[in-house]
Amino acid sequence: MRFLLDENVPRSVERFLKARGLDVERVPPGINNAEVVRLAREKQRTLLTRDADFANVFTYPPSELPGIVVLKIHPPTRERLVEALERLLSGFQELRGRLFIVEEERVTVVEG
Repeated sequence: MRFLLDENVPRSVERFLKARGLDVERVPPGINNAEVVRLAREKQRTLLTRDADFANVFTYPPSELPGIVVLKIHPPTRERLVEALERLLSGFQELRGRLFIVEEERVTVVEG
């Protein structure tokens, strides 16, 4: 899996993903959402973010991106974020064209 991490995703999550052997890049700091989407498309990477704006399927249709994962974990401690990502990664092999809203107790999947 290839991920593009939004700037609101902690470095500890980046380290966790890399330790699992996943291909991870970060967005440059300070870019807007349109640029984040452009990069995800250009690099063919699933966007991993804590920005709930990306859960809006009308603004960001999942079918037009290599996948979107929105982490809705509060408080967003390293342990809670990693636990949620472990659930996602163990439960889903294909992220392309889907929106995943990851919460403490569930993962909601919206097809493209």
